[in-house]
Amino acid sequence: MFDEIMTLFVMAAALGMDAFSVGLGMGLIRLRWRQIFYIGITIGLFHMMMPLAGMTIGRLMTDQLGFLATYAGGSLLMLLGFQMILASFRKEDAPLITPIGFGLILFSLSVSLDSFSVGLSLGIYGAQMLLTIMVFGLMSMILTWAGLLVGKHVHSWMGSYSEALGGCILLAFGIKLLLPL
Repeated sequence: MFDEIMTLFVMAAALGMDAFSVGLGMGLIRLRWRQIFYIGITIGLFHMMMPLAGMTIGRLMTDQLGFLATYAGGSLLMLLGFQMILASFRKEDAPLITPIGFGLILFSLSVSLDSFSVGLSLGIYGAQMLLTIMVFGLMSMILTWAGLLVGKHVHSWMGSYSEALGGCILLAFGIKLLLPL
């Protein structure tokens, strides 16, 4: 039991570091404390729902769907990155996609799609479902908040270039998902 818990924490930390990296990029746009709170909660919930769906399907199917989830997540992150870069060149302060409403759902989905793939594998191997989704959700929520807060701090001394940098981070992360090295 202890080995399984430790394995889940290591996997959750790895998935959460993805959320940290993307949160760092998103944190470079102007966010209020309330938005940071909701983004962390939403990403944590998505990191619970996606592995749950993956585990459920993984128990029923093969792991071929994992590639589709990875490509969809990479494509969404690239789209968000491009939009943030374009928004940094516009004269207006508002980005094209903000982490509010549908933008938050799109952002959370793109960050958590890799946990769907992991859920597929865990479902095939019969991991404990409740423990898995709780650990994944908590770890990704905490690491997302950390990334957003670091990004917010960096934004204060980078000024107008911070949104372009955030877009580049999201774009690079999307490319990394699509072209694993």
